[in-house]
Amino acid sequence: MPDNTDIKNPVNAYGAWLAETPNNWHADAVHSAKRQFIDIMGVSILGAADESTSKVFETVEGWGDGPCTAIGRKRTLSAPWAALVNGTAAHALDLDDNFDPAKTHATAVLAPAIIALGEQEKSSGHDCLDAYICGLQIMGRVGQGVNPTHRNRGWHATATVGAIGAAAACARLLKLSAKQAANAVSLSTSMAAGFMSQFGTMAKPIHAGLAAKSGVVAASMARKGITAGRDTLDGPTGMNRLMVGPDYEELRDAITNPEHGQTLRFETESIGEPLLILDNGFRVKRFPNCGSAHRAMDALSLLKEKHRFSVNDVSKVTVCLPRTHLNNLMHHDPKDPMQAKFSLQYGLAVILETGGCALHDFTPEAVMRPEMRSLYKVIEANPVDKSEGRFPTSVEVHLKSGVTLEKSLAMPLGSKAAPFTDEQYWKKFDDCVGILITPGELTKVKQHLEGLQHLQDLTLIMAPLRKSMA
Repeated sequence: MPDNTDIKNPVNAYGAWLAETPNNWHADAVHSAKRQFIDIMGVSILGAADESTSKVFETVEGWGDGPCTAIGRKRTLSAPWAALVNGTAAHALDLDDNFDPAKTHATAVLAPAIIALGEQEKSSGHDCLDAYICGLQIMGRVGQGVNPTHRNRGWHATATVGAIGAAAACARLLKLSAKQAANAVSLSTSMAAGFMSQFGTMAKPIHAGLAAKSGVVAASMARKGITAGRDTLDGPTGMNRLMVGPDYEELRDAITNPEHGQTLRFETESIGEPLLILDNGFRVKRFPNCGSAHRAMDALSLLKEKHRFSVNDVSKVTVCLPRTHLNNLMHHDPKDPMQAKFSLQYGLAVILETGGCALHDFTPEAVMRPEMRSLYKVIEANPVDKSEGRFPTSVEVHLKSGVTLEKSLAMPLGSKAAPFTDEQYWKKFDDCVGILITPGELTKVKQHLEGLQHLQDLTLIMAPLRKSMA
C-alpha cells in the first residue's frame, strides 16, 4: 500500500482534511446541521414503526446487545446494528432530506451513524454536529466526483456515496489521524453498494441503514489499525471508473456547465471551500414520497391554491420534467404504498383530489382508491433530455372551461430557493412525533435537540426513545 503522503490522491486528501480541519464552524453551519438533526429525528421516530424497520430490528436483535438506542425499542444494540435500524427508520417514509452535490438522502445516513457511535463514545452534541458537517462535506465531494452519471446510470447514491460520507463522519467523531481517516474512507468503498432497481421495495430504505452501518464499521476498523488501498476512489479500478463507467474520462472532459459542482473530478486542493452545507443547503421534504416528484407536486399545489379549481374542473394535467426525474418515478400504475412513493401519477392525483399529500395517503387502502386511480388518465408526463438545473419542471392544468394554467419550478419548496423556517422544522417534527411519545418525553427531546450544540452527552436525547412506539 502506498505511503500516506500524496495529498493529491483523494483518499489521502480527505483523510488529512478530516484529521486537521479545526472544529470552529460558522454559526450558520452549526445551525443548519442542527436543523437537519431536528428533521431526521422526527422522521425517524415516526419511521421506527414502519414494517421495514421492524423487520430489520427483528433480524439483528439477537446478534448482541450494546449501549446504543434503536428508536422505538426497549432493547439497546451495538453501534453498527443501531445505525442500521435507525438509518432504515430515517428513510422508510421518504420524508428525509435530499442533498444535491452527492445526490443522496444525506441526513438519513449521517445522523444514524453519528448518533449510534456518539452513544457508544458518549460524545457531545458539539462533536456530533462537527462530525455531521465534515461527513456531509466529504459525501458531497465524493458525489461530485462520480455524479451525475453514477446516479443516472442506476446506482443509488444514498447507499454508495452515503457509505463513504458516513465513514468520514465517524472518522471525525472518533478523532482519527489522517492515515486512519484515509483508511476509513477507503474501507467504506468496499461496502458501497445499492441499485435504483430496489426503489419501491423494502430494500430501498434499508440502503440508508446499510450505509450508516458501513460508516460505523469502516471508521471503527480504521481506529484499530486496519489498512486499505489508496486507489479506491480514483485509480485504474477506482470508484469513478467502475461505478461511473469505462467512458468516465470522456464524460469528465466533456463537462462544461456542471450542476451542484458535479464535475466528475474529486476535489483535493480546496476540499472545505465552499462549505457545502451553506453553499448548497438541502431539499427538506414536505411530501412523503420521492423528491423527483416534488417540483411538479409543488407547482400543482400552488396553482390549486391560487386559482381555487376543483378536481372536477380539470380535463388534463401536462407535466414536462427532466427524464432523470421521470426515471426515478417508474411506477405509473402503483399497486401498493411503496410503488406509490415512486409514482408521479399518484402524487399528482392526490394533490388534485385533496390539495395536499400526507402520510395517510400511503396506505394500501389509500393507494387503491378508485377516485385516485381514475385520475391517472388525465395526467400526461413528458420527459425532456435536459438536466434538472437546465430545465425547470412545468405543469399545465387544462380546465374544462378552456382556460390553461401554468406554473414552472426550478427548485421545490423546502430547498435553498424557498427554505423552511425554524418554525416549519419544528411543526414537521411535531406532526411526525404526534402521540408516539408522552408530552413530558417530547419536551425533553425537543429541549435537548434545541440545545444540541451545548449537550454534553448525546444519550440524553436518545434515552426517552427507548420504548415501544408502535
